[in-house]
Amino acid sequence: MALAKKGSRRIVVDGVEYRWRVSRKHWCCDYEGSTLGYVAEDATRPGTTLVVETGRPAVLNSDMVPTGVILPREVAAGIRAARSKGWTPGSNGSPFKLHLSAA
Repeated sequence: MALAKKGSRRIVVDGVEYRWRVSRKHWCCDYEGSTLGYVAEDATRPGTTLVVETGRPAVLNSDMVPTGVILPREVAAGIRAARSKGWTPGSNGSPFKLHLSAA
């Protein structure tokens, strides 16, 4: 499933353009024990979506919005890690899931 352009951000990693956004799936419904996550895909040829779980808890404020931040450098590192583990963003298929440690 392709990411909607609205709400996603552009990032270039190793000369390749991607789009990414924070994943609400990780914190929208299960507030207890949820973690921050994001999704990414190739911006020019969307195919397999990358789903990254950071392992960091999603601390929510009183409006039920996460107070944690995912920085672009984290996204770039996650994309590189996924590529090294076999993610091929231009091919079709099920989402590629990557679980990172909270360290």
